[in-house]
Amino acid sequence: FRGVVYATAACRDLARILRAQGHHATAATLEYAHETGRRFVALTARDRELILQALADCPFGLAELRDVVRLTAGLVRHAASVR
Repeated sequence: FRGVVYATAACRDLARILRAQGHHATAATLEYAHETGRRFVALTARDRELILQALADCPFGLAELRDVVRLTAGLVRHAASVR
C-alpha cells in the first residue's frame, strides 16, 4: 500500500466518479477516509490505477489530485525497479 494526501472536496468528487464507473470498493476507501477525517489514504496499486483512469478526463478541480496520484505511482514503480 502507498498513500496519497487529498483534499476533502476532491475526495468526494473522485468517489462519485469512481462509483459511476462501477469501482465501488475504491470509492468506499476514499469515502471512509473522508468520513473518519483522515488526510492520508492508503491505496493499493489497483486503486491508483482505477483513480488514474477515472481522472483521465477529469474536471479542472481534480487535475491537481490526478497529478499527485501520477507522481506517487511513478515513484512506487521507480522504487520497485531499484530493488
